[in-house]
Amino acid sequence: MDSRRPLRILATVLGTAALLISGCSSGSSTSASPSAPAVPAALAPYYAQQLNWRDCGAEGFQCTTMKAPLDYAKPDGGDIELAVSRMKATGPGKRIGSLLVNPGGPGGSAVGYLQSYAAIGYPAQVRARYDMVAIDPRGVARSEPVECLTGPQMDAYTQVDQTPDDATEVKRLSDAYKEFASGCERHSGEILPHVSTVETARDMDMLRALLGDGKLHYVGASYGTYLGATYAELFPARVGRLVLDGAMDPSLPAADANRDQTAGFETAFQSFAADCVKKADCPLGTTSTADAATRLKQLFAGLDARPIPTGASRELTESLATTGVIAAMYDESAWPQLRVALAGAEKGDGSGLLSLADSYYEREPNGTYANLMFANAAVNCLDMPPAFADANAAAQALTGFEKASPVFGRTFTWAALNCAHWPVRSTGTPHRIEAKGADPILVVGTTRDPATPYKWAESLAGQLSSGTLLTYRGDGHTAYGRGSDCIDTAINTYLLEGTPSAKGKMCS
Repeated sequence: MDSRRPLRILATVLGTAALLISGCSSGSSTSASPSAPAVPAALAPYYAQQLNWRDCGAEGFQCTTMKAPLDYAKPDGGDIELAVSRMKATGPGKRIGSLLVNPGGPGGSAVGYLQSYAAIGYPAQVRARYDMVAIDPRGVARSEPVECLTGPQMDAYTQVDQTPDDATEVKRLSDAYKEFASGCERHSGEILPHVSTVETARDMDMLRALLGDGKLHYVGASYGTYLGATYAELFPARVGRLVLDGAMDPSLPAADANRDQTAGFETAFQSFAADCVKKADCPLGTTSTADAATRLKQLFAGLDARPIPTGASRELTESLATTGVIAAMYDESAWPQLRVALAGAEKGDGSGLLSLADSYYEREPNGTYANLMFANAAVNCLDMPPAFADANAAAQALTGFEKASPVFGRTFTWAALNCAHWPVRSTGTPHRIEAKGADPILVVGTTRDPATPYKWAESLAGQLSSGTLLTYRGDGHTAYGRGSDCIDTAINTYLLEGTPSAKGKMCS
């Protein structure tokens, strides 16, 4: 697992693109509270800009760009241009307003998520009443993306051993993190200090105003819940209907969050293993989850000693194999694919696990990478002080991480070292978010979520003064649109009527 991008939804979960039918309807959006703070005079020109919508090339979508200050502390110091897309409400029914969506990451393209899934995959009754809208966060995808390494450099980077066995391997890993950070500074040094979640939340408020909405309606998944909670903290009077699905806990220091996530992936693996060992073709044995864990660790150890061919120019290393397994933990629908991939690896064919790892890293067949990994590091390392100051601190944490996950503990420990060498000092700190005065906020947690453990949703719902927790008893990362009628009905009702589910509601 690579904690440079610990929190995201895999592309396989988001659905596939399809032809869209254009539609629009009229109606006024929810009005803002009289107590909403006035726009600072220095930002007034940004809040007064006009959005020039144009066709996107995909039926039903419009696109535009908006300008925001590169540095909110110095609004006259230059602009950043941010990409926005929408599909207008289809009707029937009175239009509620705009519904912003964010799929997580940090670094996931919200515009890509909108166009490939949300605008066609969200329930029809929601799309009928809302303009579906997305903005790529600053530094991400179409919004002046952070760049760090070339494709070949990323190939080498993703193969570096993340379970170092001696001082030489520790130095090699630390050097890889330094090279990554230096590449980001070299190619994107101007924007690196200005891609924080706080700044992106302020961009969202500007977009809210430019769309003509008095309050922000929003569905954020995974890291998108941290973005949504941050918005609520900054602008509680402008909070409309916020769904925070697969919640993060903003009060946790980075080391604690990484350790919790380590345990989350262990929980997910145990669920996968319990399912696998019931099947005659399980490549990890058919006796117990403990046996499955042992077999997987043996596979990783063998790859550490000797990578195997994949039919491509890259061999399957332990690091890539681990990433491939973790990629499949996000969604139980990927478990059959993982079983086949593991069976292939047992026979010396690493192509299946390599394919899963490439999907995680968003590597294209031509060897190029999306900027997701670069943006992920840039946002995470700016939002929070590093989990570990140096390799010695990481080594001292190994025992706790391995206790959280005997299978993935070593990988997660060393992956959490990446921000130690970041060229920009962090600007955020862990803290509770209460957002006093905000309208009701719906927080959704999944009991066996690997990337955002359920206890994080419990914690965030408890922190928010108007938070309500909705629980999905199941596997996978996030809950909305995953097949639970109970979850979907509760979220749809909230989005359409503004009424959150009863406190403590459980779904399966």
